Amino acid sequence: MGRRSQGLRIITWALAAGVLAAALIAAAAWRWLSQPLALRAPTVELSIEPGTPPRAVAQAWVDAGVDTGPELLYQWFRWSGDARRIRAGSYEVEPGITPRMLLDKMVQGRETLESVRLPEGATLRQWRAALAAAPHLKPASAGLDDAALMAAVGMPGAWAEGRFFPDTYAYSRGVSDLTVLKRAHAAMQRHLAATWAARAPDSPLKTPDDALILASIVEKETGRADERGLVAGVFVNRLRIGMPLQTDPTVIYGLGESFDGNLRKRDLLADGPYNTYQRGGLPPTPISMPSLAALRAVVNPAPTKALYFVARGDGSSQFSNNLDDHNRAVNKFQRGQ
Repeated sequence: MGRRSQGLRIITWALAAGVLAAALIAAAAWRWLSQPLALRAPTVELSIEPGTPPRAVAQAWVDAGVDTGPELLYQWFRWSGDARRIRAGSYEVEPGITPRMLLDKMVQGRETLESVRLPEGATLRQWRAALAAAPHLKPASAGLDDAALMAAVGMPGAWAEGRFFPDTYAYSRGVSDLTVLKRAHAAMQRHLAATWAARAPDSPLKTPDDALILASIVEKETGRADERGLVAGVFVNRLRIGMPLQTDPTVIYGLGESFDGNLRKRDLLADGPYNTYQRGGLPPTPISMPSLAALRAVVNPAPTKALYFVARGDGSSQFSNNLDDHNRAVNKFQRGQ
């Protein structure tokens, strides 16, 4: 009996020691999960590609600057049950991040996003420059001409100018600039369809593309937002009576990179598809990326009999119904008479 009792005590002690060891391990693991991870830099960034296995994700974090054991990090991912729920994306961590918080960030897909502002009234060439300068954005469109670009966004054979909606676009680090352009193109298609459906029944514009072209001109000619409807009204009135649009921005667009900032009389007299002094109707394509406000203005312009307008010099315009009044306005505001 003595030997049996002694054996039971040994087993009991062993079990107790095992339970204590397990408890100590669990306590250490719990403490590790709740303690901030050491970082080798003020911030650590990582882009996770789709399909990256959890073990590789753990190693990538360590390689990027998280100062811990990659196997330890992987085992946490594994035993949490969430390893397969880690989402691809671009992430950034700062001091104070714990292993629990790190995994939660990736499972919820709380990425670090960048943004790029693509302004209204700008040309596609200017937008391309903005995209090229945007941080952490792959320049996939850099080698594409306009035709190839339109094929890439799903509208082959269409012109590129004016086809993209101006806005501020957020994106994940490391994505292609085509991702942003596809979103901008889809947004313009939606807005154009909606505004065209709400057009005035007596509009002289024949197609949605007509509206897009005229909106791009109105965008360039508007000095103040509250006058956009009147500017659109002037151009719509001219189209109704067959009067040339006679707008400088189209001539400037036609000059392209040769324009040096000074529009000369010879430029206005030189025939070309974008010279609306020499040719009637709309130019062949938009000349800028129009805003939603410009689209709405051209399909439902402000009621006006004006056929002319001239800048007053303070951002506003003087509108006139006839040429005599317009000439007087030009003398007053442009020639200082």
